[in-house]
Amino acid sequence: MTKERRQAAILRLIRTHRVETQEELVELLEKEGIPATQATVSRDIKELRLIKVKAGDGNSYYAVAPNTSAGDLVQRARRAFQDYVIHMDWTGNLVVLRCLSGTASTISQLLDDLKWDEVTATLAGDDTVLVIVKRPEEEGALPEWEPLRTVYRRLQELREPTA
Repeated sequence: MTKERRQAAILRLIRTHRVETQEELVELLEKEGIPATQATVSRDIKELRLIKVKAGDGNSYYAVAPNTSAGDLVQRARRAFQDYVIHMDWTGNLVVLRCLSGTASTISQLLDDLKWDEVTATLAGDDTVLVIVKRPEEEGALPEWEPLRTVYRRLQELREPTA
């Protein structure tokens, strides 16, 4: 199991479960067949810049920091795209991203976090992300249609290695 896939699973787990301790996170990872130690999870939490949030009942749980800067989001998305996205294609107002198994929800969440005006929504399966781009005013303008070109260009840039 690679570090990138384990960290993608951690992000998915803290978004879908209320994880209060590192030990609980280790148990959830193990249930998914991902071996990890508390020390490894501790390092992952630091690298992913996760925070502890107070719940109404007084307990704390892990979450992605809401005040992550735009630059941090782009860097995180760039790293994930380079590691997880295998293929990109488009049809109509849709962009289809093929990803490594188990990483599509991470890619989808990162795109949602970027809050691009041209994107209506993203849908994620296990290894596929569907990016729904806002419809053009007029039909028949594809692929010259600007919002699709803009989104596709940005997605390609995320996949390009940085200098």
